[in-house]
Amino acid sequence: MGGENVVGYEREVEEEEEEREMEMVVAHGSPQQQMKLVVVGYALTSKKTKSFLQPKLVGLARNKGILFVAIDQSRPLSDQGPFDIVLHKLSGSKWSCILEDYRQTHPHVAVLDPPDAIQQVYNRQYMLEDVADLNLSDSYGKVGVPRQLVIEKDPSSISDAVDKAGLSLPLVAKPLVAKSHELSLAYDMASLQKLEPPLVLQEFINHGGVLFKVFIVGEAVKVVRRFSLPDVSKRELSNNAGVFHFPRVSCVAASAEEADLDPSVGELPPRPLLERLARELRRKLGLRLFNLDIIREHGTKDRYYVIDINYFPGYGKMPEYEHIFTDFLLSLMKQK
Repeated sequence: MGGENVVGYEREVEEEEEEREMEMVVAHGSPQQQMKLVVVGYALTSKKTKSFLQPKLVGLARNKGILFVAIDQSRPLSDQGPFDIVLHKLSGSKWSCILEDYRQTHPHVAVLDPPDAIQQVYNRQYMLEDVADLNLSDSYGKVGVPRQLVIEKDPSSISDAVDKAGLSLPLVAKPLVAKSHELSLAYDMASLQKLEPPLVLQEFINHGGVLFKVFIVGEAVKVVRRFSLPDVSKRELSNNAGVFHFPRVSCVAASAEEADLDPSVGELPPRPLLERLARELRRKLGLRLFNLDIIREHGTKDRYYVIDINYFPGYGKMPEYEHIFTDFLLSLMKQK
């Protein structure tokens, strides 16, 4: 775990920003002279560090009195800091235990987010249960989840299990552990045995080839359009067989923000519906940093499905993420 996550890049960011921040604080006559620094300790993979701690975020944070400091996993966490906030996205039971112990002994530190809450959305068997339990329906629309089936082993039994569950083809197959964005689309029953458990099978819902990524940062909600898998007609279903693999849905095509889309496909879900959904899921999941992949059933105006939930997603791709995120970090300090 340690080798990939603590690399030269993080150390350079930490040392450079710490020097600059210290200069800012002690500078005579500086408007930030009396500003108390908000120290954010971060434990991220090297890939996540590069995508998230972009210069525009680090620079804006510095101007607002926020200092990002890399956590050294080779040293006890309680010996580092002191931190006001701990930001992390690492896996493994060892790290979870370290962080849970730290939370117990440092209750004044905001940990984003609790390890046990994160584990809930890493398992696709349970990920969408909270959405289904909400049974959210109001004048703005109805939000549900696709029917799904968990297959833990024995590919030869998948066809019988699908038939017994009454699921309809085509089926989307996703790894049971949500640390991979790969997915497959199975067109016929015979091909199901080619899949590799453990996995989750979800009924594919035609949605006009567009999904909505709903980013949640505390109480802030930001939604963007993304192209998705195209619709599958009955004719295509009868004329195709096999399993088609995709590295991730977002790799099928790029942003759909500037595309000339039919309003029935491209219109964003109603803001009040998204805000209510985000508010309810923040409470039920116990998370403050996550996103939802939402689709609208093609041919309907207000029938939505949550098909995936991701903890600490790629915020670097979210418009104005540096402003939203720094405002969120400062709001945590006001709540103390």
